Amino acid sequence: MKISIVGAGIGGLTLALTLHRAGLAKNLRLFEAAPEFKPLGVGINLMPHAVNALSELGLLDELRAVAVEPRQIGYYTHLGQLIHNEPVGRSAGYKVPQFSIHRAALHQVLLEAVCDRIGPDAIVMASTCSGFVQDEAGVTVAFEGPGGARFEERSDVVIACDGIHSAIRRQLYPDEGAPCFQGINMWRGVTRMEPYLEGDTVVRVGALFRTGKLAIYPIRNDIDAQGRQLINWVAETADDHAAAVDWSAPGRLEDFYDLFKDWSFDWLDCAAMLRDADTVLSYPMVDRDPIDQWVFGSVALLGDAAHPMHPRGGNGGAQSILDAVELARCLSEFPDVSDALHAYQEARLATVNALVLMNRSEPPDVIIEKVEDRTGGERFSNIEDVMSVEEINELINGYKKVARYDMKAVNG
Repeated sequence: MKISIVGAGIGGLTLALTLHRAGLAKNLRLFEAAPEFKPLGVGINLMPHAVNALSELGLLDELRAVAVEPRQIGYYTHLGQLIHNEPVGRSAGYKVPQFSIHRAALHQVLLEAVCDRIGPDAIVMASTCSGFVQDEAGVTVAFEGPGGARFEERSDVVIACDGIHSAIRRQLYPDEGAPCFQGINMWRGVTRMEPYLEGDTVVRVGALFRTGKLAIYPIRNDIDAQGRQLINWVAETADDHAAAVDWSAPGRLEDFYDLFKDWSFDWLDCAAMLRDADTVLSYPMVDRDPIDQWVFGSVALLGDAAHPMHPRGGNGGAQSILDAVELARCLSEFPDVSDALHAYQEARLATVNALVLMNRSEPPDVIIEKVEDRTGGERFSNIEDVMSVEEINELINGYKKVARYDMKAVNG
C-alpha cells in the first residue's frame, strides 16, 4: 500500500510512526509545506491518553528528558484564591505520566523517531498541497515545490494532516469559509523564572469574560545554573476582533497587560511573569463547526484538518495523536482501504465532534467561571459554601469522560 501523508506536524508524524509499527511504512511519504522545520508555538499539555499512545510507540524516555511531569493542577480565582486542587498523571493513579512540554520539543521527538525508524527521505519538505484528483485506482495529489515547480504524487490512500488551513479539506468543503472566532484572543509566551508553588503544578487563574484568564505551567526544568524553569503561559482576553490565525504571529504586551497588571499573589507574581517573557505570540480562539464526514473514497482527514478545536483540557494535539493510533489500527486490520477508512471515521468522529462542542461551552476550567459568577468576583470564606466538592468533581470528570482520558479509559 502506498500512503501519502500531507503535513508533517504532530498528527502527521505520529501517524507515520503508528503506520511503521503496523508494518505499513514501506511505501509511505510525508509532504510538508515548510521549507525547513523551525520551533513554532509554545507549550502544550500532554494528558495521559496522549502519553499512553506515545509510550506504546516507545517514546516515553525521550519525552521525559525534555518535559516537566506535573503532579497537580490548581484552579484559582482572579484574586489568587484557590478553588480546587487535584493530582494528575501518576500522582492521581494513572499508569502513565502527564507531561507539559514545548510544542517544538514534542515535534522534535517525533521527527527524530520518524527519521530513525523510517528514514529522513520519507519526508519531502517545501511541498505545498494544491489539491487532489481521485479515481477507482487511487489518488493523485498535486504539490507546488521550491520555486513554484509543480509535481504530483500517486498513492493508494491520502491522509490530510495539514491543519486548520487544510487544502484538502478546503477542496472537500469549498463553502466552509474562515475558522469560527468565539470572541477570545490568546496571548502566549514563555518566561525563564524561579519555580512557583512546588515546581510541578499547572494552574488556571481567573474567569475569562469577567476578569480575563491565565493558564500557566512549567515546560522545562533546570534551564540554568540557578535552577530556573521555563514557564509557559497563555493570557486569554475577550475581544471583538480576531488576531491572525497563525501560530507564529507576534503579539504585544501592551495589548493585554493592563488586564493582569495587578495579578500578584503570594504564590506567583503573574504580572512580573508577563513582563519578563522571552517572547509574546498571539492567536485567536478559533475552531470549526463539526462536520459529519472525514472520509471521501481513499482520502481521509486527521487532526486539525478533521476537527480543529479550542485548545482546552490539553486536547488540541492529543486528539490528533489518538486519530493516528486508530487510523493505523484500522488500516492494518481491514484489507480493504475503504473499509479501513470508514472504520476509523466510525470510531473517532462522533467522540471528537462532541469534544469540539464541549470545549466551546464546558471545558474543565468552567468551575472558575461559575465560582466567580456566584461570588460576584469577591473573596469567599469557604469554597464549599460556593461550590461543593461533588459539583466540582462532576464537572471535571465529565469532561475527562468525553475526552476519553478518565482513568478507567486510560488504565484499562
